[in-house]
Amino acid sequence: MEFHPQPTAGTPTPWAFPAPERGTLANGMTVLRCHRPGQQVVAVEIFLAAPLDAEPEGLDGVATIMARALTEGTDKHSAEEFAAELERCGATLDAHADHPGVRVSLEVPVSRLPKALSLLAEALRAPAFADAEIERLVANRLDEIPHEQANPARRAAKQLSKELFPAAARISRPRQGTEETVAAIDAAAVRAFYDAHVRPATTVTVVVGDLAGTDLDAILAETLGDWSGDTAEPRPVPPITADDTGRVVIVDRPGAVQTQLLIGRIGPDRHDRVWAAQVLGTYCLGGTLTSRLDRVLREEKGYTYGVRSFGQVLRSGPDGGAAMLAISGSVDTPNTGPALDDLWKVLRTLAAEGLTDAERETAVQNLVGVAPLKYETAAAVAGTLADQVEQFLPDDYQAQLYAQLAETGTVEATAAVVNAFPADRLVTVLVGDAAQIAEPVRALGIGEVSVVTG
Repeated sequence: MEFHPQPTAGTPTPWAFPAPERGTLANGMTVLRCHRPGQQVVAVEIFLAAPLDAEPEGLDGVATIMARALTEGTDKHSAEEFAAELERCGATLDAHADHPGVRVSLEVPVSRLPKALSLLAEALRAPAFADAEIERLVANRLDEIPHEQANPARRAAKQLSKELFPAAARISRPRQGTEETVAAIDAAAVRAFYDAHVRPATTVTVVVGDLAGTDLDAILAETLGDWSGDTAEPRPVPPITADDTGRVVIVDRPGAVQTQLLIGRIGPDRHDRVWAAQVLGTYCLGGTLTSRLDRVLREEKGYTYGVRSFGQVLRSGPDGGAAMLAISGSVDTPNTGPALDDLWKVLRTLAAEGLTDAERETAVQNLVGVAPLKYETAAAVAGTLADQVEQFLPDDYQAQLYAQLAETGTVEATAAVVNAFPADRLVTVLVGDAAQIAEPVRALGIGEVSVVTG
């Protein structure tokens, strides 16, 4: 019998986060393009410089309503017609508002890109903002708020923002507004916000996909390039300040069988040179099932299905900004006190003994090794490039970050995570049954305990 020789593995191809080409349309719009061979579904990500802190007083949520309205019809097409035209293109269109601004996301087969971009351009330059449509979107948003209040994780996030940031700062209040502020929004308010902040000169468009054989310059000139508007000075980014005095706030939910935990403070954002080490150390602390928090609270003690630590950029300016550094999870009500006690022991042990080389190596392998899979789709690449734009980062930032992660040592990662989560400077929000958990938590001595209604 004749056997074929066993195939051998080839030399692995080095991977790097794709670098975009940057240009500007005649109307002042900035364009980042990235050719990704084989990605026949093109992702378009648009950043509109309409931040939440620009919302008029008493109209929190108007940016969200405007974002949703951009996908709900134009002066030329009704909402039903607009949706039908997108469907014929095989396209999906979505939009949302966050602290840095409004993001509009389009995905479409490359063969339908010209038509889809023409619809997107129409939505940006001539949104309908019809009274009936805005009333419907406001009503929908008002219906969502009670459900968010009932969700323990969402309720904890709102309370943590309220605790950390000054009441006058927009960042202290819910991103999508409250019942009172959303109810005050009408079509005139949405139109005024659009007129004040949405223009091509302050807009950045990211296009990612297989662009071979596509005259993207011509398509952009005929679609988004046909949108006109005046210029504007960049809006200054307000500084972010926070009070991270160690304390505990219990959002009372009588009868709750679980307690939702959210423990946080603010720290450096991606502009700070410590970011890579902070990412690595935070991953070792609570980034995966094998991290320290899960190993103790889930595997050894059985308090929870999982606890995670993370860093999330809130808002950045040209000179930097701030990120939310947090630990989140849920535990059964009777073990809330013991779980928090063990969590604080993990933090103190980490500060005293540091991370191990094995923990650091696993984190690097997981964070750097999965990057080629994480960015396999055009949408993932486009979203990250748009993140870099709204955070005032250079176009090669993500590629440099992976190199930094691979080079960061155990000592640096330890110092960063210990500084990120000091045991005595954390604000703890617990959504649960105050009658059962308040006294055990007070006994831990991790900060003054107060109770608010759920």
